Amino acid sequence: MISQKKEICLALHNIRSTHNVGAIFRTAEAVGVACIYLCGYTPAPIDRFGRERGDIAKSALGAEKMVKWESVADIGELIKDLKKKKFQICAIEQSEKSIDYKKVKYGNKTLIILGNEVKGIEEDILNKCHKIVEIPMKGRKESLNVSVTAGIILFT
Repeated sequence: MISQKKEICLALHNIRSTHNVGAIFRTAEAVGVACIYLCGYTPAPIDRFGRERGDIAKSALGAEKMVKWESVADIGELIKDLKKKKFQICAIEQSEKSIDYKKVKYGNKTLIILGNEVKGIEEDILNKCHKIVEIPMKGRKESLNVSVTAGIILFT
C-alpha cells in the first residue's frame, strides 16, 4: 500500500460513471488519500444546485463526506499548480512510455491521474506528467474498470 506518510491526491479526469466516482472515493478514504480533484465533466458528490448526489453516495457509502474534494475545470492548470508545490505527477494509462505499476516509486507528494473509462487520458495531459504508470494486461481484455484500477494502484 502507498505509505500513509506520503501525501497522495487523485485527479479523476472526465470520468462518466457516478458509480465509479463513488467507488473511488471509498477506496481513497480507506487508503488515506489527501484530496480528490474532480476534473472536466467528472460528477461531484454535490450537484450544481447544492444537493447531495445519491448515485455517488450509494457506492461511496459516506466516504464522499470524509475525503476532501474539489471540482477543477482545467486539469492542465491543476498539474501546473501542483508541480509548483513539488508534486510528482503520475498518470495511469497504457503507453509506450509507461512503467509497470509494480516498479514505480512514488514521491512524498504525488498526484495520480485516472482518466475516462473509454478514451483514457489525452496525450497532451500525458505529456505534462512525470511518469506514466500501467497495469500490464495478461488476458484478452485490454483494460480494467477505472475504480478497480484505482484500488490496485492505491493498495500497491
